[in-house]
Amino acid sequence: MRCDVVVVGAGPGGSMAAKTAAERGLKVVLIEKRQEIGDPVRCAEGVSKARLSSMIKPDPKWIASEVKGARLYAPDGTSIVMSEDKSGDEVGYVLERKIFDRALAMDTARAGAKVMVKTRALDLIRRDGSVRGVRAMRYGEIIDIEADVVIGADGVESKVGRWAGIDTSLKPGDIEVCAQFLLYDKSIDDEYCEFFLGNELAPGGYVWSFPKGEHLANVGLGVIGSRSEPGAPVKLLRRFVETRMPDARIVEMVVGGVPVSGPIERTIADGVVLVGDAARQSDPITGGGILNAMQAGVIAGEVVSEAVSSGDTGVEGLMAYEKRWRESIGKQIARHLDLKEFFIRLSDEDLNKLMHSIQSEDVSKMDLRGMLRVLIRLNPKMLWELRHLVM
Repeated sequence: MRCDVVVVGAGPGGSMAAKTAAERGLKVVLIEKRQEIGDPVRCAEGVSKARLSSMIKPDPKWIASEVKGARLYAPDGTSIVMSEDKSGDEVGYVLERKIFDRALAMDTARAGAKVMVKTRALDLIRRDGSVRGVRAMRYGEIIDIEADVVIGADGVESKVGRWAGIDTSLKPGDIEVCAQFLLYDKSIDDEYCEFFLGNELAPGGYVWSFPKGEHLANVGLGVIGSRSEPGAPVKLLRRFVETRMPDARIVEMVVGGVPVSGPIERTIADGVVLVGDAARQSDPITGGGILNAMQAGVIAGEVVSEAVSSGDTGVEGLMAYEKRWRESIGKQIARHLDLKEFFIRLSDEDLNKLMHSIQSEDVSKMDLRGMLRVLIRLNPKMLWELRHLVM
């Protein structure tokens, strides 16, 4: 099989990259190792309305619910409320990822790309020291998909990056180990996402609740890898649900890891581009990565199209991708990494103090940066080292 671009992984980043390249006239193959795109869902499924709408037109078919904002709880239960438009990239729509991911893949097919499920990448094809495609297994048969560029959108466990010689290794402190239940409980507030902080609840992480309507919600928990023990996320999440939602009924459960490492040194090699979790482009504070992956996918599709057209698919020809994503989403990722590294060191007493200090302020219309500015003003000794993030 011969094409211009082969994309490994049919998540949001991979589909957007494949669609963008196909729309620009390239012959594109999108492969997915699973037989069903979008399943299993290892995601809280929340996205910002404004940012999503800037890339694709929202479709009611894949929107489970819309929320008014977010509630953030300190360890002692003190809380603040933020409006939907100021709550960050994870608050606004709660998606049905199984439908959403398939819809993106369908759009990719309509743009002219060939979509192949149950096709697992085995290795990169190399000729004369250059990458020339992907060797894959499909229905028990080994096939070679020759291409000028390989886009790796194969998630946190990315093999494409390793095969290309890109250092994507993660230390325990660079990953959140997560567990999530889809559950039903009449106490769920369908209008607000909720975030619970505390080292007793989730060491180095937090608990989340993303409502999906009709008293269903994704309720999950992430623990920083350096402070996690085997099975800890599931045990902690069960304890949280049993304590806070004793009548809840669990419908589904998923576990997995999310990179919170911040930008890696490089995301390109000769003939190779990494996108999304494979490129460690998820938010270091929240672990959210849908929108970053989609935006990076669009950039990758555009840059790869130009590289193939010019005949330069080496590092120099793909360098525009590296520069463009770092100048856009990369800057926020770097700032949020600094915040993550600081806040995971705080005790529950520190978190309570910060939440108490901001109670008299109107935070409903503040974004994260604005709230941080106020917190630094109110708690200069504790937060002085973060002042560069709000300058």
